[in-house]
Amino acid sequence: MDPNVKLLPNQREPFSDPERYRRLVRKLKYPTVTQPDFSFAISVVSQFLNSSCQEHWNVVIRILKYIKASLGKGLEYKDKGHVKVIGYSAADWTGCPSDRRSTTGYCVFVGGNLVF
Repeated sequence: MDPNVKLLPNQREPFSDPERYRRLVRKLKYPTVTQPDFSFAISVVSQFLNSSCQEHWNVVIRILKYIKASLGKGLEYKDKGHVKVIGYSAADWTGCPSDRRSTTGYCVFVGGNLVF
């Protein structure tokens, strides 16, 4: 998902089948456990379960294309000779244009391997 694209509720014309949108987005939440690289994008489209528009549906389709292209790829864990725990975090203060809330994220490495 392009980080410069800001999705808003009721952005354009409403999506013709909102129940289809809700079902698909709910199913997309499960793979985020094994592939955290697209969990942010899925969390963004999950905000519009009650007010989905055609633009939101287009983003969901792009997420599906990314998932299809990344099949067979995943995280690789190796013994790097240490067990240091290192964490990073980031924030986009008032980055959501609809309600001015902040978006935060984090990742944690154990022994040099990303665990979340």
